[in-house]
Amino acid sequence: MRKVSGFSIAAGLLLALMAILAGGAALRESVTVDEVAHIGAGLSYWQRLDFRMNPEHPPLAKLLAGLPLAMRGTRADYKSIPWTISPPPFPAYLGQWAFGDWVLFRWNDPVKTLAWARFPMLLLTLVLGWVMYVLGRRLGGGWGGLVALGVYAATPTFLAFGPLVHTDVVIALFSLLTLWTFADLYGEPSRRRVWIFAACLAGALLSKFTAGLLLVVFPVFILSGRWLPLPGQPADKAEARQWRRPRRRALWRGILLAGAMVYVVYLILSWNQPTWVLDYIPGGAWLAPLRRLLMPVWEYVLGLLWVLAGASRPTFILGHPYPHGVWFYYPVLLVLKSPLGFLALLALGVAAWLLARQKLGKPLGPIPAAEALHWRVLWVALIVMTGTCVLSRLDMSIRHFSVPLALMILLLAALPATLGKLRASMPRTARTLQALVAAAVASCLVASVLAYPYYFPFRNVLSSGRAAYTLVNDSNVDWNQSLPEVRRFAERHGLHDLAVDIYGFSNLAAVVPGARLWDCQKPEERDRGQWVVVSANMLLDGHYCPWLMGLPQEEIAGGSMYGFRLPAEIPPAGSPGGPPLPAQFRQFAGAPPEFDLRAMFMKLSDHPDQIPAAMAGFQKQYEQEQAKAKAKRAAEKRK
Repeated sequence: MRKVSGFSIAAGLLLALMAILAGGAALRESVTVDEVAHIGAGLSYWQRLDFRMNPEHPPLAKLLAGLPLAMRGTRADYKSIPWTISPPPFPAYLGQWAFGDWVLFRWNDPVKTLAWARFPMLLLTLVLGWVMYVLGRRLGGGWGGLVALGVYAATPTFLAFGPLVHTDVVIALFSLLTLWTFADLYGEPSRRRVWIFAACLAGALLSKFTAGLLLVVFPVFILSGRWLPLPGQPADKAEARQWRRPRRRALWRGILLAGAMVYVVYLILSWNQPTWVLDYIPGGAWLAPLRRLLMPVWEYVLGLLWVLAGASRPTFILGHPYPHGVWFYYPVLLVLKSPLGFLALLALGVAAWLLARQKLGKPLGPIPAAEALHWRVLWVALIVMTGTCVLSRLDMSIRHFSVPLALMILLLAALPATLGKLRASMPRTARTLQALVAAAVASCLVASVLAYPYYFPFRNVLSSGRAAYTLVNDSNVDWNQSLPEVRRFAERHGLHDLAVDIYGFSNLAAVVPGARLWDCQKPEERDRGQWVVVSANMLLDGHYCPWLMGLPQEEIAGGSMYGFRLPAEIPPAGSPGGPPLPAQFRQFAGAPPEFDLRAMFMKLSDHPDQIPAAMAGFQKQYEQEQAKAKAKRAAEKRK
């Protein structure tokens, strides 16, 4: 029997701690915004083989979450209005929220359904942790593996989002596996390695559409060999071309094989889906099989179109709203929402690398020769993916930075071995740096325990004690996960009619009995002197309500939400201490000030038969906006 090493035992303990922290926090939370659609969609994929719901995300995360639900016999009524009124593509975008709401709150027990849906995601989060440890050992030995795993297990981003039915941890896992197996393939092409690489790449492509960035990483890595020779690459140009040829062929075979795997999954999941969207293909009923075979292509292209349609949205950072993403968004999030120990490790990593170049004369430091290709691939991927995030005009959450964050953590695995090599030439400095590395990892773990269970609004001391909502936005603060805490707030104050301004559109009263939807910009007469609860995101970003900040208040769920005691007399709108004027209104998800997107979605969840009318309204609004834009362009030309 093979003896289990002390490093593996320590890794198991770290994963157990992560399971307790992430799983315990998730069990205390309500369904988050996007989970409403994802859970219902995942269940329908298994039960109906119909991909109409949530095509804007690939299916893997939803399939994993839906599997235990389908196995338990979770109920969904496919004769109900939320399903039958939602043919793809556009009505299904609205219908998916109503369908998911009914799966969670009307047809099944919401607490058990949510817990079982999140269970596979928690397991996948732990699998990513084990991958961090295994790959970290390959790069930096046992201590390197523990450094990578320790930091990962203590990172609030992965603790908060890991157990959720979402795509961000899934794409991080399969991106790491794809990059590692790509390096394996490029180092020694073989049929077996082509298949392994293809399976990992298919997993990434089935996780999130941004996995397409991997197809950018591969050529950038290959081109990097033109300026800095790749490990194992012959120096002679003719020999180098011969060396690259079988590797490129293997890469193309792997990519094509991954595409075939993705196609098969989409074909199975769309098998029972109506093909009317492809009725433009002539030939009548005898071409029905062709339409069925083209459905996977249509569904994947449709998902990409959804991504492109939402590629630029308003954002909010450091107290200021912006009409679209800004370059400093993710750097600021990395600094404010990371444990200080992690930031210290990044600085120590740079210092150790510089010392290794100076003292050891090696740009890779102590990286084993067998892993030199992997090291290059990881660095190229980090540069490409971080650069893409910085340049993106879609800035919503630290969760969208999950792949670069995972890459940074894994690269830290080289630190212990680097410092170990430096002990021969500078023992005192190396020992000091080793102690600092150990202290930094320990401080990360302590910070994660102290922050439990409120990982969404986590920010470090660099925030200077400022409330999270004054600095960042969206799921960096609140993602509608804190409704159980609101229920406890209401019970503690004996409130039976509670106005709540939530950041989302799930079934509020099902979690907080007696709660009603509220808009902090438009208080009513009956609200005078009463307690109200407002999502932190609605104070400055989703809505605009700085007038509440001077009132008696209670922090809820670590600052994700706040309870405010309204005055007996509410000042008039626009007056000092009063609510804003309509011209200052802001709306959830950056919608136009006159359009309450949140109220509309909640209304359609209760009355899905109104979805066609809502679609007609969208079409009319779109045509009006297009006409205004056309008139504006014409006026500019006349000038």
